Amino acid sequence: MPTRPSQPSSSDFTGFVRVRGAREHNLKNVDVEIPRDALVVFTGVSGSGKSSLAFGTLYAEAQRRYLESVSPYARRLFHQMAVPEVDSIEGLPPAVALQQQRGTPTTRSSVGSVTTLSNLLRMLYSRAGDYPAGQPIVYAEGFSPNTPEGACPTCHGLGRTYEVTEQSMVPDPTLTIRERAIAAWPQAWGGQNQRDILVTMGFDVDRPWQELPQKDRDWILFTEEQPVVPVYPGYSPQETQRALKRKEPPNYMGTFTGVKRHVLHTFATTQSPLMKKRALQYMISTECPTCHGKRLRPESLAVTFAGLDIADMARLPLKRVAELLRPFADGTAKGLQQHDAEHPEQAEVARRIAADLVARLAVLLDLGLGYLALERSTPTLSPGELQRLRLATQLYSNLFGVVYVLDEPSAGLHPSDTEALLQALASLKKAGNSLFVVEHNLDVVRQADWLVDVGPAAGEQGGEILYSGAPAGLAKVEASQTRRYLFNDTSKPTSRTPRTPTGWLKLAGVTRNNLENLEVAFPLGVLTTVTGVSGSGKSSLVSQVLVELVAEHLGQAVEAEEEPDADPLTQAAPTETGGRIVAGMENIKRLVRVDQKPIGRTPRSNMATYTGLFDHVRKLFAATPAARQRRYDAGRFSFNVAKGRCENCQGEGFVMVELLFLPSVYAPCPVCHGTRYNAKTLEVTYQDKNIAEVLGLTVDAAWEFFAEEPAVHRALTVLREVGLGYLRLGQPATELSGGEAQRIKLATELQRIGRGNSLYVLDEPTTGLHPSDVEKLMTQLEGLVEAGNTVIVVEHDMRVVAGSDWVLDMGPGAGDEGGRMVAQGPPAEVAKVKASKTAPYLARFRR
Repeated sequence: MPTRPSQPSSSDFTGFVRVRGAREHNLKNVDVEIPRDALVVFTGVSGSGKSSLAFGTLYAEAQRRYLESVSPYARRLFHQMAVPEVDSIEGLPPAVALQQQRGTPTTRSSVGSVTTLSNLLRMLYSRAGDYPAGQPIVYAEGFSPNTPEGACPTCHGLGRTYEVTEQSMVPDPTLTIRERAIAAWPQAWGGQNQRDILVTMGFDVDRPWQELPQKDRDWILFTEEQPVVPVYPGYSPQETQRALKRKEPPNYMGTFTGVKRHVLHTFATTQSPLMKKRALQYMISTECPTCHGKRLRPESLAVTFAGLDIADMARLPLKRVAELLRPFADGTAKGLQQHDAEHPEQAEVARRIAADLVARLAVLLDLGLGYLALERSTPTLSPGELQRLRLATQLYSNLFGVVYVLDEPSAGLHPSDTEALLQALASLKKAGNSLFVVEHNLDVVRQADWLVDVGPAAGEQGGEILYSGAPAGLAKVEASQTRRYLFNDTSKPTSRTPRTPTGWLKLAGVTRNNLENLEVAFPLGVLTTVTGVSGSGKSSLVSQVLVELVAEHLGQAVEAEEEPDADPLTQAAPTETGGRIVAGMENIKRLVRVDQKPIGRTPRSNMATYTGLFDHVRKLFAATPAARQRRYDAGRFSFNVAKGRCENCQGEGFVMVELLFLPSVYAPCPVCHGTRYNAKTLEVTYQDKNIAEVLGLTVDAAWEFFAEEPAVHRALTVLREVGLGYLRLGQPATELSGGEAQRIKLATELQRIGRGNSLYVLDEPTTGLHPSDVEKLMTQLEGLVEAGNTVIVVEHDMRVVAGSDWVLDMGPGAGDEGGRMVAQGPPAEVAKVKASKTAPYLARFRR
């Protein structure tokens, strides 16, 4: 850990950014001065207003000023933030934001494309690769599967081919056509229509599919013909034949479409992701026979460098790529002298590009990302990994005089990786840049030159600057929640005797990503933390294999890890789960996965609707004398239902105003003034508040308001206990952070009565949490265990690890240097294991 420099004074800085009257979100008209060319850390409890100051005010204003200098046409290409609510900001340099966000939804975006390393590698293969005798040069774009020049002609650069077979379209041949043997046909009227057409054409729809003649089956499934015939819906086959003989006028004329044609046509033309997904169910995907999954045309794959084609190179860990390229960069590669003599210009190109690649890779290796491969798709990366990839690109670009605004750069990092991150930040500062970092990790906070502590609490009880100055000065600020943890030993957990497991959930043959044939035993009835450096295989083991195997055993569906808007074809082929459960499932009745995915993707979804709390509230309104007199039911008090909502904004609460070259502005609806409801609905009150006013209450205020209503009060109590008292009941899902969404899911679970024998899986639940909120979270997890459940948490926060009953430490390194169980046992035992990278940090916490 780098040592803390002596405390700076104001004269040590080159200048200050002066903010006056900041009112973004919950900020209370604050004034603050922040030094430039320094590492400034913004601290405070979750929801206190740190991000509103760092991102919503400082970065948004820097971006606005930059875009003022750009042509209106170019401005449209930027994702523009709203203009911040602030009186003035002086001394603000240009800013670059490195926020935590999920990767681009398509698997065509990869580590190589985010870091621009892929472009360099293509250039290297094009200009300095070894070509087969007589083959013409392949230009750089010919090495990309996303271009017409590079894509394999058979699979169009997807690496897989998709075909439709009798087996895929008719999964159960013992059924008749009337019994929906042809599963790939539409389920509603469309499928009935095709069956009626077959009856008209004389096919037997009441005979099991497998008994029909093969030629009939082939015609129904694969014909390209589209005959148009009379249709008599509701007639039996006999009545239909009589009607045809009598030339009875049909109900309508129907067009037949072969099943294969229907599936492929639906897949190619539908705009609905659900329809596309349904069609994909009936298509069999196999590895492309031409490129064998490498996605490139044969000519491109024929070119090699260091003995590998470009697809094989892109599959290697970055660490290995750097090792392969280094001899070319420094001119020591075997056979290079002879090659130099024959092709001097090619050798010089190889040397230059290899040197550039090696220098760029060095930055990624320093940030602990050497286990990633260039072809790894961005949706499979954690937000922390993606942020560090962007950080590496910035480190290499050598900008000067810029403010970097970072959102929890230590998220998802093991303490040993955090040290590498701190060195990276130090080199950005040394190059003459300012760093404004929103952070909860005390190791990062301790390295700050300047602290800005926001609080004292969250939401409406926050939004004030408690302190702005050198870190040591925070010790005197009584109101600061951060002070307790930064200067005292309250951050250390109270040592208690770990609980004894009630049984063991044993897995064998676990194979996924870097896990190979692993055997692992999870203790039941206790709180277990799974630790290890970033990329050691924790999430592969817990969030993927364990969750999938347990869900399969219980017959529960597991949500696929994919983005909702992504094209199903560009999703990677489903990974087979390697492994099996050997023992322990008799004690698990239910699996609950509490992740950080949003609780909804539109502003119509909110905390009150997700937790079920709103159903109780609407029933209370429907039971008031005024509502009963008007015959209003509970549905009337939903802003998603026509009878209750404001028709002008359709219950959105705002209307969008398009401004040609500026970001669109959302203004409160002029009819309902943002309440979302129509005037008649708002006339009904419960304890002198209408439904919109109740949705505007914070959890804390609602807890007092509904003190006499047990069902509502219990739900609100749990939300307060997980540290969400500051959120408004109607706060849109789109405004919630991943950590807040995760805690809302946890609260929803905690309010279920009659718990026990459930397995709870949480992946890094402390992300975005202040140490004081981590304590609240621990109390909730303890409560789950006390109620007879098992809790398994993937975690880097040593407070949580030290406070757990059992630790499974993975590693020893990342990627192919990890994937093994290094240590297991109670925290005190794991802290003594020499081979463990977690042990020294855990030992420091246990003292």
